[in-house]
Amino acid sequence: MTLVLGIETSCDETSAAVLEGHGSAARVRSNIILSQDVHRVFGGVVPELASRAHLTAIVPVVGRALDEASVSLGDIDTIAVTHAPGLVGALLVGLCYAKALAFGAGKRIFGVHHMEGHLFATSLEHPDAVPPFTALLVSGGHTLLIDCPRWGHYHLLGATRDDAAGEAFDKVAKLLGLPYPGGRPIEQLAASGDPTRFRFPRPMLRRNQTRADADYYDVSFSGLKTAVLLAVRASPDMDADRAHLARAFQDALIETLAEKTARAAREFKRQRIVLGGGVACNRALTAAIVERVAALGAVVYAPSPRLATDNAAMIARAGLFHAGHDAAHSWNLNAYATLPIPGLAT
Repeated sequence: MTLVLGIETSCDETSAAVLEGHGSAARVRSNIILSQDVHRVFGGVVPELASRAHLTAIVPVVGRALDEASVSLGDIDTIAVTHAPGLVGALLVGLCYAKALAFGAGKRIFGVHHMEGHLFATSLEHPDAVPPFTALLVSGGHTLLIDCPRWGHYHLLGATRDDAAGEAFDKVAKLLGLPYPGGRPIEQLAASGDPTRFRFPRPMLRRNQTRADADYYDVSFSGLKTAVLLAVRASPDMDADRAHLARAFQDALIETLAEKTARAAREFKRQRIVLGGGVACNRALTAAIVERVAALGAVVYAPSPRLATDNAAMIARAGLFHAGHDAAHSWNLNAYATLPIPGLAT
């Protein structure tokens, strides 16, 4: 069995986890996640504040993860750390600390792509959430539709051309006077909204689209945000309309994502749909995709909120895979704000 220490600091969660695994089998021994509430005051993540908070938290969080797993650093075989994509300052805190640990203790180190971690996350709870599958990764910074024939080999089918789904939730929440992050407040408010009161356009979703169209799998949410803004400005009574606007926005975004995902599963004849990223916590999204792919006989796997949001267990799981297939990274391993998923083909 291999013991992997995972470290994640790509945005505003400081996380460390210990994973025990061999081949395709893996068990989470510990998964510590420390969120930074300071950003709520600003309605979004402030990079410099995130970096400083990571500096304060990284040592005790890693120590707690080792303690909960009842292991010492000497027991660890491999260290896996997020090195891209994300806020560079935040990434560097985790990366530099991980490299120092690995160098001092004589351990191998693997840099893990954050979004590849999300691909692996669901399998930690659902053993059948393994390739081949269609993956929808939806977070605050990314919206990706991927066909995964096997681990380490990914085909990018579609992506957002502007705003990610999570960012759209946050911006619309701000327009509606809801707190940050906006995903959960909008979902809760939308539950009491009238779906017939407002209707917003479904971006890049047309009945006559074919695979030859460049936007067949792509999404775009900037126009949807503008539609909500105009509706908010035109509303004579926001207190009365707020829930209905939240419902209309959520319905438009979810219907778009559900249809694009169903198209991918149908085209590649996938019987498994794997969701990942913070927006995968949205139950309405999961329910819509389940309904949309029912005719295909496909099964939808969604992670729990703890594994949907940023966490080190998913980084450790991806690290476990690479430890069994790839050479360890050198000490020149660096952090990058943007970087394609390794093994990704377009």
